[in-house]
Amino acid sequence: MKLKTLLAALLLAGFAINTKAQTTDEDLDAKYATSLIQPGTVAPDFTMNTPDGKPFSLSSLKGKTVVLDFWASWCPDCRKDAPEVVRLYNDFHSDKVEFVGVSMDTNVEAWQKAINQYGISYPQVSELKKFKETDISKSYGVQWIPSMVVVSPEGNILLSTVQYQKVEKLLKGINK
Repeated sequence: MKLKTLLAALLLAGFAINTKAQTTDEDLDAKYATSLIQPGTVAPDFTMNTPDGKPFSLSSLKGKTVVLDFWASWCPDCRKDAPEVVRLYNDFHSDKVEFVGVSMDTNVEAWQKAINQYGISYPQVSELKKFKETDISKSYGVQWIPSMVVVSPEGNILLSTVQYQKVEKLLKGINK
């Protein structure tokens, strides 16, 4: 589906493309997602390693809608949201929609333990560097986790948010 067609379908479904809120109380994005990569931008490609050390590239998923879940095992808000993100994966994963966890962990054992604890079965990658030192956080403007970015099948950013509920709403609109 072309980006313009997808955006038009989302607008018809009642999804507001602009994620800016009227007040901070109504929308955490107004407070925590201001530096995230903006919708319409081409998603920067990346190659990072999985927990078992194998390289994985975003470009390998071209042609699919991709949900990037930026998180870390040490992050209390990430751990709180993890069951909901797993639920989203279970509800929306298909041959057209893929999820990728982008971990800000530096300890592979802690990262793997959290993956197992939450039953995360979608691909996971990390630079195994401190959060603010990662290339991925710089290229996607991630200054707060958890954050989620949705990439279109053509490789453009559809949504950047700190709220999994917005990702769910977008995915429901795409799957209509």
